[in-house]
Amino acid sequence: MARPPAAKAEPAVKADDGPALTPDSAFSRLWRGFMTARVAIAIVLSLLLASLYTLSPSLNVSHWLVALCMSYLAAALAVRMFARALPPGHTFDPQWVSTIGVDLVAFSTLQFLQAAGINYSPLFALPVLMGGVLGSALLALGTAAGVTLLLLTDAWVQSLHAPTETAARFLQAGLTGTGFFALAVLVNQLAGRLAREEQAAREGQQAARIQAQVNELVIETLNDGVLVIDTGSNVRAANPAARTMLGAGHAHSREQFDLSVQAGWQPLMRLAQETFAIRAPMVGEVAINDGAATRRRIHVRTRLTDAEGDHGESLCVMFLEDLREMEARLRTEKLAAMGRMSAAVAHEFRNPLAAIAQANALMEEDLHDPGLQQLSALVRKNAQRLAQIVDEILDVSRVHPYGAATSPALDLDAAVNAACSDWATQTRSSERLQVALAAPGVRVPFDADHLRRVLVNLLDNALRYAGHGSDSIQVSTQLSGGRARLHVWSDGAPLESTVQQHLFEPFFSSESRSSGLGLYICRELCERHRASMSYERVIAGPAGHAREGNDFSVAFAIASPLAGTASFDTIAG
Repeated sequence: MARPPAAKAEPAVKADDGPALTPDSAFSRLWRGFMTARVAIAIVLSLLLASLYTLSPSLNVSHWLVALCMSYLAAALAVRMFARALPPGHTFDPQWVSTIGVDLVAFSTLQFLQAAGINYSPLFALPVLMGGVLGSALLALGTAAGVTLLLLTDAWVQSLHAPTETAARFLQAGLTGTGFFALAVLVNQLAGRLAREEQAAREGQQAARIQAQVNELVIETLNDGVLVIDTGSNVRAANPAARTMLGAGHAHSREQFDLSVQAGWQPLMRLAQETFAIRAPMVGEVAINDGAATRRRIHVRTRLTDAEGDHGESLCVMFLEDLREMEARLRTEKLAAMGRMSAAVAHEFRNPLAAIAQANALMEEDLHDPGLQQLSALVRKNAQRLAQIVDEILDVSRVHPYGAATSPALDLDAAVNAACSDWATQTRSSERLQVALAAPGVRVPFDADHLRRVLVNLLDNALRYAGHGSDSIQVSTQLSGGRARLHVWSDGAPLESTVQQHLFEPFFSSESRSSGLGLYICRELCERHRASMSYERVIAGPAGHAREGNDFSVAFAIASPLAGTASFDTIAG
C-alpha cells in the first residue's frame, strides 16, 4: 500500500530532570509566546522611559531607571534565545528565577519608584500567568502571593506619604492580589487539562501510527491483491500482490496509476464504477491481462469506504484473488484427503495380495502346461508390482526426514546416458535431444530407478513444450560449487509467474489433462536423496545461436571423490 511520506523528526527538547518536550508541543509554543511577550514589554518600557527621560526632564525619570529597563531587555532576550522549554509542572529552579524572578524585581522597582507617575501593577499579570500556565500549582500560588505582598508593601509605602488615601490604596492592592490569586488558580487548572489532553492525543497518535504500520505490513505481505480506487478510476494505492497480478510496474512501487490506460484492466474499472453507482459491495470474476499478453482469472470483491463530511469522496477497496491459487489450495486439501484414503486402502490391499501371491505359488508347483505356467508367471509379476505400489504408497504417506534415504552410490553420467537413450528410443526423439555429460567419475547417492523416473518426467515435460529443432532439448551434467548438477533444458515458452509459484505443488498443472503430480513426486524423490530441484529461465546454446529456455536442474550430493580430472562444458546459463 502507498505509504505517506514520513515527517521530518524534530529533536526533542529535554530537561535535565524531566521528560522530553518536543518543539511542536503546546507548552513549547506557550513558552516561546511568553518569552516573546517579555521581550516586547521590555522594549516598550525601554523606549517609553528613554523618551520621557529625553523629552520630559520634569517627570523625574532618572537615567538608572532607563538602564534598568535596558538590563531587563537584555535578560529577556538572553532567555528567549538561549533557554530551553521545560515540561509543565516544574516548580522553582534557575530558569524560573531568570524569568519570573527577574520580572518581579523589575516591575516592583518601577512600581515602588512610581517612575513617571505610571501605575505598573498590570504588568504583574505576566509572571502570574507564566507561573500558572508553565509551572506547578505551588509556583502559581507562590507567584500570586509574592505579587500581592509587593502590592501591599507598595500601598503601605505610599500611605506614608499620603495618609489620607491609605484605606483606598490597601483596598485596591487587596482586590488586585485577589484577582491575581484567582487568575493563577484558573489558569493552572486549564493548563493541567491541556497537558492531559495533549498527552492523551500523543498516545492516540502513537497507537494509530503503530496500527497503521502493522496494517501496512500485513497488506503488503498478503497473497491477495488490494487496490484502492477513486471515482476517476485512479488507483490510489496497490499492494505488491495486486501490482504483480496487473503487471503494473515494479511490485514495490508507490506510484499511482489509472485503470483506463490499459485495455486489459477495463473489467476492473467497470466493476469499480458499478460499485460506485449502486453504493454497495460487489463480488465477481473477471479475466484480465497482466501486461504480458497473459489472461488471468481473478476473483474480485469490492467494498466502499465511508465518505468524510458532506462533500467527502468515497473510495473503492478492491480485493483480488488469483483463481489459480484458490484452486491450488483446493488441490492441496484434496491431496491430504486422498493421501489418508490411499494409505488406508493400500493397507487393506496387503493381506489379499499376500493371499493371491501365496495361492499362485502353490498352484504353480502343480502346473506342467507351458500356457498355464505363463499365465501363472503373469499373475506373479503383477502381484509383485501391486505389492510394490502398495509399499510405495504407504512409504509416501509416512513422514520422512530430508536425506533419510540410503542408496548405493550411482555413476551419474552413466545413469543419465542410459536413461536418455532409452527415453529417446521410446519417444522417437533422438533428433531433438542433445546430451552433454561433463561429470565423469562422479558418483551420487541416488536410487537408479528413482533417478530414471525423475529424468524421464523432466524429459516428457520438455518434449511437450519444446520446438522441433535438433537442439530443442538439451541434457547436461556438470560439477559446480562442490555439487553435481543435472540440467534438462528446452526452448519452450516462458512459464507464467503464477505457474512458477506453484510449480512443484501437487495437483497443480497448466494442462487440463495432466494430473499435476509429476514434478511434485520428482521433488519429493530428490529431497529424500539429499538433492534439490529448481527451475529458472536461462540462455543456452552455442555462441551466436544462444536463446532462452526453461531449465530444470537437480543438485546432488557427491558420494565419492572425483576420479581424475575432466573439463566441464556448461550448456545452461
